[in-house]
Amino acid sequence: MLSPVSEEPLLLAELKPGRPHQFDWKSSCETWSVAFSPDGSWFAWSQGHCIVKLIPWPLEEQFIPKGFEAKSRSSKNDTKGRGSPKEKTLDCGQIVWGLAFSPWPSPPSRKLWTRHHPQAPDASCLILATGLNDGQIKIWEVQTGLLLLNLSGHQDVVRDLSFTPSGSLILVSASRDKTLRIWDLNKHGKQIQVLSGHLQWVYCCSISPDCSMLCSAAGEKSVFLWSMRSYTLIRKLEGHQSSVVSCDFSPDSALLVTASYDTNVIMWDPYTGERLRSLHHAQLDPPMDDSDVHISSLRSVCFSPEGLYLATVADDRLLRIWALELKTPIAFAPMTNGLCCTFFPHGGVIATGTRDGHVQFWTAPRVLSSLKHLCRKALRSFLTTYQVLALPIPKKMKEFLTYRTF
Repeated sequence: MLSPVSEEPLLLAELKPGRPHQFDWKSSCETWSVAFSPDGSWFAWSQGHCIVKLIPWPLEEQFIPKGFEAKSRSSKNDTKGRGSPKEKTLDCGQIVWGLAFSPWPSPPSRKLWTRHHPQAPDASCLILATGLNDGQIKIWEVQTGLLLLNLSGHQDVVRDLSFTPSGSLILVSASRDKTLRIWDLNKHGKQIQVLSGHLQWVYCCSISPDCSMLCSAAGEKSVFLWSMRSYTLIRKLEGHQSSVVSCDFSPDSALLVTASYDTNVIMWDPYTGERLRSLHHAQLDPPMDDSDVHISSLRSVCFSPEGLYLATVADDRLLRIWALELKTPIAFAPMTNGLCCTFFPHGGVIATGTRDGHVQFWTAPRVLSSLKHLCRKALRSFLTTYQVLALPIPKKMKEFLTYRTF
C-alpha cells in the first residue's frame, strides 16, 4: 500500500517571535499549541507572552508577518509583508495553552454573531477558540480578529480544545481542574455538560471525525472514551505505564492513538477497546548513563490527513514520522524542545511548536492512497468495528477493514 519513504523531513520555514520586550512574570514564551484551519487557509500560533498570531497560509513571501523571522529569507524580504491586512495579532491577556479552529459554520449559526456583534460579516465566519491560563476560553472571529465570546467555568488552565467536525459549533475543553466541559456556541456559548472522572490534570481532548466519540487524556495511565451523544463514559483504555499526554483519532474514526511519558504510542480500536499496536520511541544515541529515564517521553502525536502516517514529538529532540503498517519510524528530523505537532489538512507539511516560542514547518510524506485504503476509509467513516465484523464477507477482508493486518 505504501511506497518506502526515505527522505528525511526538510525544514521549510521557522518563525520566531520578533519582539524582545520585557514581559511580566505571568507570561511565558512556550508555543503550547499550533493549528491549521480546516480549509488550510489560516495558521494559528500561540507564540508565547499571551499572544496568538493568525497567519494566512501558504507562507508566500509577500505574507511574511511583521516582526517574524523566516528561515532562508533575508531581512529585506521580511519587510515585504508588513502591514498586511490579513495577518492578525490576538492579545489574549493570559498565557495561551490551547487552540482550535471551528469548521465553517452552517448559515443558521451566523445569527449568533450578528445578534451580539452587528459588525459581524454576512458570510459564514471562521472562528478560533483560545484556552487560557486563568480558565477562560476566548472565542475570536478569524477574518476580523474580533473577540466574540468569553466562556467562563473552568477553575484552572484550559489545556486543550476541540470542535466537533460536523460544524455544529459544539466545543470541548480540557482543563487542569480535572474536568472537560461542553459548550454550545450557537446558544451564546452556553455550558451544556461537565465531564468528571479524571483524577489528574486533563492534557488533551480529541473528537472522532464521525462526532460519535470523545477521547480525553490526563496525567494518568489510562485514557477515557466518552459518548458525544449522551456525554457518558464508554470505557477506559488501559495499557500505558505512565501519564498519557496526547491523543488523536484517524480520519475515518476507526483508530485512536495515545502518546505517553512511557515513550510509547499505543494504537487502539476505539469501538472494542482492543490494543492493536505499540510504537516504541527508542533512543538513536543512547546516553552514557541512564540518569534521565524520560529522555524519550512523548509530547504530541497526530494522524496525517489521509490516515496513512503518524507524527510524534518527543523529549529526545526528534520529530518522527511513522507509516501506519510499520513498527519503526520511516523518517526523523532534529528539533529542540518540541511541544506539539499537527499536519496541514491537505498533507505535505507538518507544523511543530517549541518551548522557545518558535514554530517550524517540515515537509511530510506525500502519497497516493491505494484504492484499497480509500475504500476502507470510506466504509469505516460510517461503519463501526462491530458492524464490519457482522458483514457476510471473507475473514481477510474483515481483518483489513478493521486494521488487523499489521
